[in-house]
Amino acid sequence: MASIAARSFFVLVLVLVLVLVSGEAMGQTLANPKTKFLKDSLVLGLVHSRTSLLTPKRGYNSLSRKRIKPMEMGNDDVIEPLREIRDGYLMSLTLGTPPQVIQVYMDTGSDLTWVPCGNLSFDCQDCDEYQNNVLGPKLAAFLPTHSSTSIRDTCGSSFCIDIHSSDNPFDPCTIAGCSLATLVKGTCPRPCPSFSYTYGASGLVIGTLTKDVIFIHGNSPNSSRKIPKFCFGCVGATYREPIGIAGFGRGLLSLPSQLGFSHKGFSHCFLPFKFSNNPNFSSPLILGNLAISSKEHLKFTPLLKSPFYPNYYYIGLESITIGNGENYSRFGVSLQLREIDTKGNGGILIDSGTTYTHLPEPLYSQIISNLESLISYPRAKEHELNTGFDLCYKVPYKNNTFFSDEFELPSITFHFLNNVSVVLPQGNSFYAMAAPSNSTVVKCLLFQSMDGDGDGPAGIFGSFQQQNLEVVYDLEKERLGFEGMDCASVAVSQGLHKKE
Repeated sequence: MASIAARSFFVLVLVLVLVLVSGEAMGQTLANPKTKFLKDSLVLGLVHSRTSLLTPKRGYNSLSRKRIKPMEMGNDDVIEPLREIRDGYLMSLTLGTPPQVIQVYMDTGSDLTWVPCGNLSFDCQDCDEYQNNVLGPKLAAFLPTHSSTSIRDTCGSSFCIDIHSSDNPFDPCTIAGCSLATLVKGTCPRPCPSFSYTYGASGLVIGTLTKDVIFIHGNSPNSSRKIPKFCFGCVGATYREPIGIAGFGRGLLSLPSQLGFSHKGFSHCFLPFKFSNNPNFSSPLILGNLAISSKEHLKFTPLLKSPFYPNYYYIGLESITIGNGENYSRFGVSLQLREIDTKGNGGILIDSGTTYTHLPEPLYSQIISNLESLISYPRAKEHELNTGFDLCYKVPYKNNTFFSDEFELPSITFHFLNNVSVVLPQGNSFYAMAAPSNSTVVKCLLFQSMDGDGDGPAGIFGSFQQQNLEVVYDLEKERLGFEGMDCASVAVSQGLHKKE
């Protein structure tokens, strides 16, 4: 869910390198090289890099109680190639006049889009690990005083009412000090009051709502876009949140909503982490009709509706299978993972901003115990202590192949509602934590126990487990689709591969 909860060592950086493509309606699947784009579709590119592994942080991001507001659908489609860096998936937003490029995390687990504001005044507490990381994303901040088109949002706007989570549209203007007469007439010009927005692991941001132009640049003069009055949080102080976030939830302030895609949907196909240092490949992120077209062959599970957290993407989990063939174990799950109760708690949250999948107890311990009984390789206890993961093994390594599948570990399958079974690719469960040594490589299970008091989601399906899966958010039909995919091939088919 909301982004920085368990973000690890990879991030996708979106460079908004845009290609405007004309074509007939698409009749092929995403992976087909002969795919034709819908007219006026946009093709964007992301930058890929990798830094060192972070020790996983326990906990997950809390949800804000936002209300869904309908947005007018656009006719365009956006394809954004994503690249991994540490901690999540980064996009570059080009804001202001003259334009300023600011990197932000792509987060399907939150609905606010915000950027750091003020190079000197921006205050990020408990952010030393980011500021001291030379290889990580740059911590550039947006300077509203340097933009001739930047304006403060007003207290009566729908965005201001939404960020303050108020059912009474007069509340933000009352806080701003508007008179009764201007409240009744709706004429108060006072600025929207400052807001605070919380994330997991005690993350917190404080800022003001700002409107400015956002540019999407293509690779030719005729393929650029300009969206006026894009509304975002101009954040001056944060705790454990050093980089901005592009919320991909269904709230009014989310990036898909403001671009007009909240009623259609989007899809992504995350490259495996072995491509993280390869500048020639990008992972596609697609918004609009192109993301949904010709996807009926996919396995779809219904999106669950939360009465208190309607802006986030929940699905129901039925069971988990460990192993395959005759040697397998299937674990049923509690009702809290299958459905959402009347208080808005339960279900599995799909979150690009949380790296590792989180499962509640006692299910998590059952999975760990079963894997221990099936795996005969020596435990790497020292790596478990150093990384914070609960299950690490010294797996044989041969033929100078770092990511060798010769010595397979038990497969893991998630069974979601509507008979949707997602077999995790081998690299989506256990991951090599260091270079091979003495003919072995240490691989750790990148799952974590779900902390919390039972409020919000019962589990989280993180971005690491979504690698080499095409994940389709069909918001028009309220469903989520999965298909195993070679995302590198998809990148090539969509023109997101640079030939050396």
